[in-house]
Amino acid sequence: MTEPVHEPGGPAGRATSFGAQRDPSRVVAFSDGVIAISITLLVLEIRPPHDTRHLLDGLGKLWPSYLAYVLTFLLIGQVWANHHIMFDHIRSADRVVLFLNTLVLMDIAFLPFAASVLAEAFRDGQGRRTAVVLHGAAFELLAVLFNAIWWWVRRDRWLLTDTIDAAGVRAVSRRFRLALVWLAAGTLLGALIPVLGVAMIGAFIVYYWLPVAGEISAARRRRHRGHRT
Repeated sequence: MTEPVHEPGGPAGRATSFGAQRDPSRVVAFSDGVIAISITLLVLEIRPPHDTRHLLDGLGKLWPSYLAYVLTFLLIGQVWANHHIMFDHIRSADRVVLFLNTLVLMDIAFLPFAASVLAEAFRDGQGRRTAVVLHGAAFELLAVLFNAIWWWVRRDRWLLTDTIDAAGVRAVSRRFRLALVWLAAGTLLGALIPVLGVAMIGAFIVYYWLPVAGEISAARRRRHRGHRT
C-alpha cells in the first residue's frame, strides 16, 4: 500500500522507488526558516569595538566584517530567491529531493562561519586566499546541489508543474549551470588574487537577481494576456 500524497492542485497517490511524493510546501517553509536564521546570524559576527574613546576609528576598522556581511547576506538572499523560483515549478518532492534540499540547508547554515572567516582573514591580512576559497566553495557547493535537484525533478516531468514548459526548463537549467562556472571561476581567482575573487563573486549577485528569461510557460503567458484583455 502506498502512502497517500496531497499535492497542490489536488490529491495524488503516485509513489516511486524513492518513496511517496509529497507536497513541497513544507519543504519551502522549512527552508525559509533555516535561511532566515542563517542570514540573521551574519550580523552577530560583527563585534563592536572595545575602545569607545576612538569609536569612529574602531568602526572604520571593521570594514572587513561589513564586506563579508553584505556579500554573504546578498548571496544568501539570492539563494532564497532562486530556491523559490525552483520550487515554484516543483509539483511534488520525493525522498531524493528531500535529501538534496537537506544538504542545501546544511550548507546554508555553514555560511555565517564562512563569512566570519573571510572577515577575520581580511582584517588580519593573513590567510586571505584560504578564506576566499572557503567562502566561494561553500556557495559553489550550493550551486552543485541546486543543479542536482533541478536535474532530478526535470528528468521526470511528473515532478514539475505545468507552469513551466520545456523551453522554461532549459532556461532555468542554463541559469543554474552558469552559477557552477561563475562561482568556480571566482573561487579559483580568489586562490590567486583574493580581492579579484571577491569582486567576481560579488558581480554574480547583480546578474542573478535578473529574472529568468523563458521561465514562464507559453500557455501561462497566453492565459495571463487573456485575463488582461
